[in-house]
Amino acid sequence: MPEKIIARSNIGSIVDVLLPLFLLGLLVALCAQLLAPFVGLLVWTIILTVCFKPLHERLMVKRGMSSRRSAVLIGIALSALVLVPTAIAATSAARSIPELVATVQSGDRHVPPPPPRFKEIPIVGERANAAWLQASTDMPGFKQKYGAQIASFTKSLLGMAAGLFTAVLALVLAIVFAAICLAYAAPLRAYLARVFARITGDRQSGEHYMDLIAATIRSVANGVIGVAFVQALLVGIGFFAIGMPGAGLLSLLAMAFGVVQVPVILITLPAILYAFSVKTTTVAIIFTVWSLVAGLSDAVLKPMMIGHGLEVPMPVILLGVIGGVMAFGLVGLFIGAVVLAVGYVLFGEWVGEAAPGTGKAEPSSTPGSLQAAE
Repeated sequence: MPEKIIARSNIGSIVDVLLPLFLLGLLVALCAQLLAPFVGLLVWTIILTVCFKPLHERLMVKRGMSSRRSAVLIGIALSALVLVPTAIAATSAARSIPELVATVQSGDRHVPPPPPRFKEIPIVGERANAAWLQASTDMPGFKQKYGAQIASFTKSLLGMAAGLFTAVLALVLAIVFAAICLAYAAPLRAYLARVFARITGDRQSGEHYMDLIAATIRSVANGVIGVAFVQALLVGIGFFAIGMPGAGLLSLLAMAFGVVQVPVILITLPAILYAFSVKTTTVAIIFTVWSLVAGLSDAVLKPMMIGHGLEVPMPVILLGVIGGVMAFGLVGLFIGAVVLAVGYVLFGEWVGEAAPGTGKAEPSSTPGSLQAAE
């Protein structure tokens, strides 16, 4: 009889332990499921908040603005920076695309013939020149021959436009949330400091990892997105200088390639071939030199920007950026760099000394060193 009572009490104790754990796990799972559709939005909100917090503090200190006024000003400026170019591009597309479709469908509009040297472009020159020549001389035949490809291209173009519109709206929404976070930056940071202190076990370590994450995000923003912008600007100057068709679109594509760490030479090489086919040799050579300098500028700028001022070396951050893009897409730029930076520092602390490149040294905890200390 006493044994049964003991057994029941043991079962009751196990239930008392497992039931709260089960309910807690269920609550966490439900919260994760509810927040899953907004993970990307929340991540971009955090990234924008961290990147523009120094500007927010500078406006409050130097301009004497309140926290809310500074946050509103930053939110409006960033939204305009996103929406104005998007509106200009959308207006231009709305005007030019219907005209292009009407040209193809009616066949009564004149298409200028290709430049004489266009067919000299290696590999694709002959076929592209033949298609262009047919469009300029026999539009109905061009429509009949390439109608299916044109329809498929138009459909994919509309899909890309819809995706771009959705991405712009999501970015504007992230900017709005980031402005709200900046307005309440002080209490929000204090709350996050308590969370990190709870995770790491002490407040000093929590503050250290918060600073590491923020510095890594800013380093990636400056060293990847900033460098890609400068590189695209230099390449775009060359495109506009030679009158490259679609120079603005190609410049944006060059920036996208720079962000995802794809060589910009994939954009500049066709432009170089175009320059040699339609421009004089002198102009084409000058453009080639400019394109090579612009395309290789990231090799000089990235070491100066990525990892500057961090306790994590630049190759670790760059590996995190590339791996993050491959694993998570564009937002992986920051996720990969942050995860690898934190892991690098944690590994150094676990070893008992600073990892190479951190610039910190900790006393060794090996048995030999302990005996020497005694």
